[in-house]
Amino acid sequence: MAITEILPGIHYVGVNDRTTTRFEGLWPLPQGVSYNSYLVVGEKIALIDTVEESFGSRLYENIREAIGDRRIDYLVVNHMEPDHSSSIAALRLRYPELQIVGNAKTIQMIGGYYGICSGMLEVKEGDRLDLGGGKSLTFHLIPMVHWPETMVSWLAEEGVLFSGDAFGTFGALDGGITDSQVDTERYWDEMRRYYACIVGKYGAPVQKALQKLGGLEIRTICPTHGPVWQREIARVVGMYDRMSRYEGEPGVVLAYASMYGNTEQMAERIARELAEAGAGPVRVYNLSYADPSVVLRDIFRFDTLIVGSPTYNAELFPPVEELLRRIEARCIPQRRFAFFGSFTWAAAAVRRMREFAERMKGTPVCEPVEMKQGYSSAAAECCRTLAAAVAREMNRE
Repeated sequence: MAITEILPGIHYVGVNDRTTTRFEGLWPLPQGVSYNSYLVVGEKIALIDTVEESFGSRLYENIREAIGDRRIDYLVVNHMEPDHSSSIAALRLRYPELQIVGNAKTIQMIGGYYGICSGMLEVKEGDRLDLGGGKSLTFHLIPMVHWPETMVSWLAEEGVLFSGDAFGTFGALDGGITDSQVDTERYWDEMRRYYACIVGKYGAPVQKALQKLGGLEIRTICPTHGPVWQREIARVVGMYDRMSRYEGEPGVVLAYASMYGNTEQMAERIARELAEAGAGPVRVYNLSYADPSVVLRDIFRFDTLIVGSPTYNAELFPPVEELLRRIEARCIPQRRFAFFGSFTWAAAAVRRMREFAERMKGTPVCEPVEMKQGYSSAAAECCRTLAAAVAREMNRE
């Protein structure tokens, strides 16, 4: 059996993208990304999702390698985002009798994106598509994970869940396809980063999806990005459960920006004092240079957030303001929060961060530190006090 045949009659026909530098035009891809597509072969053949259109010819080659001249009877569209759907039109040209399977929202989007309005098979929650040969697909809708049309396809006979973007990761596949064939260690942080950037806003829908799928005896998860999960299913589902409940593990993200180094000295003092108090691990990020996706990843991972900013044009320094906006957009609650800031003649940064805490309905761990003009021994002592208060709160649990 070829490595691309995950199970008898289930073929991986996806592709790797090692050239796109930013996912969605926003998030860096230092290790690339995979666009996963699968064939389920019974008496009839179903293709589960497609790939980004610039890789459409490779998709077709992979299909031909798996099934030769046999025709594809059904294209199941679990998720309409163009990195998974933009090859639909080309595929329909190659397989003109292909029936496209999707829910009502999917079918509307296919018409809107690609002008295809015929040859559709609409499915609803719990509908079953019999492929013959002991294989059938049952469809479960999981809206807003992370688009409104999202659904999963369940191959009960083999215990295989075709999960769309759920349980996906950044990172191309280095040779292997399943989690027993690749080095999974490099994917865990990429899964956190993927979740934080792409799915993070939708914790409540993810929880509903996990509850809906909880009764299935899943033995294989086939997502649209990253490895196929078999050995590590419990860990993968557990990570999604914790992240969607916004449950952080012990640790501190200290995120700051600084124009001339004074606010940075405050950040360094706080980090040093936290380490001395045994409050860690501590991740320190200068927001003028740090990758925002990595900062968000660690904010989802750890339970304590400390933010520092100078005043800039009577507002927060722009990189800090952008981070807080991204946190607010993802509705990240349940974080210990502390903050500090600086100004020269008119204070604003600390006030703006206090307003952020109020909007997030959080209570800061302690009073903030607000420094006027240059870093001094007095400012250092205030930073020490802030760090001690954070460490005490962390050590209570």
